[in-house]
Amino acid sequence: MAQPDIGLLTGQQRSNWIRLRTMILLRWVAIVGQLVALTVAERMYGLQLELGLCYLAVGVSVIGNLIAIFVFPENKRLTESENLLMVLFDLLQLGFLLFLTGGLNNPFALLMLGPVTISAAVLTTRSTVLVGAAAIVIVTVLSDYHLPLRTQNGFVLRIPDLFVFGNWIALVIAICFIGLYSRRVTSEIHSMSDALSATQLALSREQKLTDLGGVVAAAAHELGTPLATIKLTSAELIDELADHPELRDDAALIREQADRCRDILRDMGRAGKDDLHLRQAPLMTVVQEAAEPHAHRGKLVEYTHDPDAGDEMDQPAILRQPEIIHGLRNLIQNAVDFARTAVWIEAHWTAERVTLRIIDDGRGFPPQLLGRIGDPFVRRRKAGSDQHERPEYEGMGLGLFIAKTLLERSGAELTFANGSDPYAVSTPADKHIGAIVQVSWPRNKVDARTGDYAIRTGHNAQIQT
Repeated sequence: MAQPDIGLLTGQQRSNWIRLRTMILLRWVAIVGQLVALTVAERMYGLQLELGLCYLAVGVSVIGNLIAIFVFPENKRLTESENLLMVLFDLLQLGFLLFLTGGLNNPFALLMLGPVTISAAVLTTRSTVLVGAAAIVIVTVLSDYHLPLRTQNGFVLRIPDLFVFGNWIALVIAICFIGLYSRRVTSEIHSMSDALSATQLALSREQKLTDLGGVVAAAAHELGTPLATIKLTSAELIDELADHPELRDDAALIREQADRCRDILRDMGRAGKDDLHLRQAPLMTVVQEAAEPHAHRGKLVEYTHDPDAGDEMDQPAILRQPEIIHGLRNLIQNAVDFARTAVWIEAHWTAERVTLRIIDDGRGFPPQLLGRIGDPFVRRRKAGSDQHERPEYEGMGLGLFIAKTLLERSGAELTFANGSDPYAVSTPADKHIGAIVQVSWPRNKVDARTGDYAIRTGHNAQIQT
């Protein structure tokens, strides 16, 4: 599918969005929590801690924060590498504190999940894997090597080895699971955000073209009378200047240029949509307009309507909404791209619904992706035949997502299916095979003459200049 010309963001670009001040604030919260925990453990519970080394670890974080505050500007945004170093520093600092305070016997070992979760949410996959691996290594070391927790009386506080092993297993599993879970959810959110931005851009582009066409149509209408006057006057001058060849040629040139202006305005005004009568059109006219850019690409595009739909003259007039035109155009382009020789567009209408089916004679949708069609950034590895037939094609499902989103915005329901088994060795040549996309609207949503969105009748408003 053709995709809007936008720069889709990568994980590394998104990691550059994080402000240094945000990381500094989070670190201050961690520093305060660490100081409170050390003070309570030493004064209220009388634990014998290596306070000098503990305060040294906390002091390093304080010094790092102060340097970041005074050296870098407030609007500083961290790069991918800088974010990774910040997270690794916090992970190592926390690991050192846990080493000084009992290792996995310390319930605060659970905080090792914090840096992993942050890295999975904001950093690239490679950085997330690195942080997760570092966390697993630190937890594994702490399970065997750490300074014991001692009470005032010298008793060592420790839990049974079985529980230490259980804590280690739980932390390793939690690091892997929470990292993967956070990464997956964040990736889904980012993909949907990118796809919705592309959809909005496509709709905005179509709306601008529609508005521009309306202005051109209005200009062509308003200029029609003066151009006709110029043409009439120049014709009279041509007759009267028969004895003056040079002046007669000038009058003929004026008439020729007036005709040229008329033709230019007529061509430019074909897309005019602001005229009340042009904001609606018969169903098949709108379909043909949507298919026009792809109707001459070497594939037969055939328009038919269901015999049950009645006389073609009774077809409904529907709204010429940018969502409908652009959405159908994307679906038709997809069909033309993958068709072998022909694409069929079938229309059917009743008193309740208006339905279109776009069918091609290509290989159809991949069966394993039928349930995911309409999701953005759905990739699949191309087979050798696909690379041979269309080596330039790099589909991500974004075009179908845009089409589905825009058409659903107009009230449509879309279904995707295959006309035959795409893995079948041979299929009858006279049958419609390949991919089938059905678009169905409640008639009152798109009917321009009746229903909820019927266009008012009356005189066109005069353009104010």
